[in-house]
Amino acid sequence: MGKLFETLRRLVAEEKHVVGAHAAERLEERGILEWQAVAGLEDGDLLAERPPDKSNPAIEVKETLPDGTEFKAV
Repeated sequence: MGKLFETLRRLVAEEKHVVGAHAAERLEERGILEWQAVAGLEDGDLLAERPPDKSNPAIEVKETLPDGTEFKAV
């Protein structure tokens, strides 16, 4: 597992994260509740790490909603 992924999972578990306005808007458009995306990170599958991304490093994670729907969280 990637180092950045593990760091972000730890920070989310410690509730040291912020869901930005853009992300919140996209979640709403897709009918995904914020808590579902946050909770799904723990069991999500890492797709990619992008440490050099500007302005912040990013990861891509495949997550599954309670109804079985899969989505990619960045």
